[in-house]
Amino acid sequence: MNLYPRYGITTAVVLLLGLGLVSCDSVQKSDLASTGADDPRPAVVATSTVIADWVAEVGGDQVALTSILQPGADPHVYEPVPADTIAFEDADLIFYNGYNLEPNLVRLLNAAGVDAQRVAVGEVVPPLDLQKGTTTVPDPHVWGDVSNVVPMVETIRDQLIELAPNQAELFTANAAAYIAELEQLHGWVKIQTATIPPAQRQLVTTHDAFQYYANAYGLTVAGTLIGLSTEEQPSARTVQQLVASIKGLGVPAIFAETTINPQLITTVANESEVALAPQALYSDSIGTPGSDGDSYLKMMAANTRSIVENLGGTVTESPF
Repeated sequence: MNLYPRYGITTAVVLLLGLGLVSCDSVQKSDLASTGADDPRPAVVATSTVIADWVAEVGGDQVALTSILQPGADPHVYEPVPADTIAFEDADLIFYNGYNLEPNLVRLLNAAGVDAQRVAVGEVVPPLDLQKGTTTVPDPHVWGDVSNVVPMVETIRDQLIELAPNQAELFTANAAAYIAELEQLHGWVKIQTATIPPAQRQLVTTHDAFQYYANAYGLTVAGTLIGLSTEEQPSARTVQQLVASIKGLGVPAIFAETTINPQLITTVANESEVALAPQALYSDSIGTPGSDGDSYLKMMAANTRSIVENLGGTVTESPF
């Protein structure tokens, strides 16, 4: 799915280079096909790569989809650029996660002169809470439980039908096909995680992004280097406390994440004398094109393979 269909090739390249996400050598004209400013399709914007992937599955080629964030970008700390304001102002419909996942983008959205319908997709799911300082806040990482994605996809379907009722049959069929895949994935993940020895069903990761996954699939989040937001900077005391905790847990491995520098979690692994899983987990973004996590379905399957294999379970072939 071309994420910049409303821009010409030259403009799209400038936008991507401005975000620091591609080099001149990596840009291919086929990746940035131009449909022109007179594209008759409704303009739909998604803030995160995960949401953009769902919208692409439901909307197909009948919507002009722009993803603000690119694969590998961290929504917690993303700093908007001028092109993001243009995308919001030109949009007919904007999907964002909500629950404060993308705070800077939401501030921009509220400040810009935006007439588009805005939908907090993640907030259709009743949240789990996380401790932040002395208060509790909603955990925004709702997609960690695959079953949560079903009502979010249904919301995307309904909003697209409202925007383009002449495509209702297509959007309905696309959503139904995708929901069937989600249900298949949800069942597969449950089967895989059940093979982990009970004493080892404990996740230690870089930040607190896997509560929904753990809650849905029989694991415990036993420790994180930082809390809810990747803006946090762990103190030396926090690192040492996590090291001591890991030594007491007896887990065979801990996990880095693809959107976060692995240096500190590598230090924790070394000091804990525990393995750092070779495959980092996809947390707040799908993977880059061609990776084993370049869609939501594939990223969840890749995460499950890494978690299960490194915690002592066995994995059957993924359906994705």
